[in-house]
Amino acid sequence: QVQVAESGGGLVQAGGSLRLSCAASGRVFSIFVMAWFRQAPGKEREFVGVATRGGHNIKYGDSVKGRFTISRDDATNTAYLQMHGLKHEDTATYYCAADDDYSINSYSSAGEYTYWGQGTQVTVSA
Repeated sequence: QVQVAESGGGLVQAGGSLRLSCAASGRVFSIFVMAWFRQAPGKEREFVGVATRGGHNIKYGDSVKGRFTISRDDATNTAYLQMHGLKHEDTATYYCAADDDYSINSYSSAGEYTYWGQGTQVTVSA
């Protein structure tokens, strides 16, 4: 059994920075990939970034490339999403996801991930 929980969301001004954390617990040794998704009201879920164990394979969604950085601390079973240059359109609920497997062909699909957090709200003022 694996549980993941996000934290670090809040209100930030446009152009500012924010760091989200995702803590995994339970059978953490089985986790190979951790990812971030986001979803705004009335919009579809959007892929943000993903990192495999050890951070050797990292991918980003086009909308956040150059602004967001995903990282993992295997010692503490924690994934991070460091966000810079935040825009109003980044406002969304951010979700952490994890799984035991990784697919190079479908890592950006939410259906690939088994374990999900409850979400943390990020609001960027215009």
